[in-house]
Amino acid sequence: MLILIYPKDGVAHTVLIQRPTYDGVHSGQMAFPGGHKEATDADLRMTALREFQEETGAPITHTLLTRELTQVYIPPSDALVTPLLVITESPMEFQPDEREVAQLFQVPLAEVLQEGILKETEIFIQTLSRTARVPYWDVQGQVVWGATALMISELRELLYAARS
Repeated sequence: MLILIYPKDGVAHTVLIQRPTYDGVHSGQMAFPGGHKEATDADLRMTALREFQEETGAPITHTLLTRELTQVYIPPSDALVTPLLVITESPMEFQPDEREVAQLFQVPLAEVLQEGILKETEIFIQTLSRTARVPYWDVQGQVVWGATALMISELRELLYAARS
């Protein structure tokens, strides 16, 4: 997963995608762009940058900061994900891949840092075959839960610490 911070109209933003609807455990979910390592990827950084470009259509050509965040194990897909935080001064132009991205959301960081966006809802969890009450971040009216919600929590803590 790649968590990008980039400028848009003079304001720091990040990007989230909604996965398309398909027969799978992550169908329709909100996420940071990302995917699996391929044999041609030299390291996880290259995996994150490649997957980001494949999904969003936007290459990241210049970075000010690259930092690994806490790894997250995702049981439904049996994946250990290493989120990568990347900060760039370069504006981004997105052309999402329709096969991998149903919708792309450019989110001002100020919105991610707002108080009151952490809520609860009931979601059907496919691997449990039942509905469960879960916490989620309300980002532009979208339910962002699970591993992506954990990543947003860590991003918020890092940004709050940077403000101090």
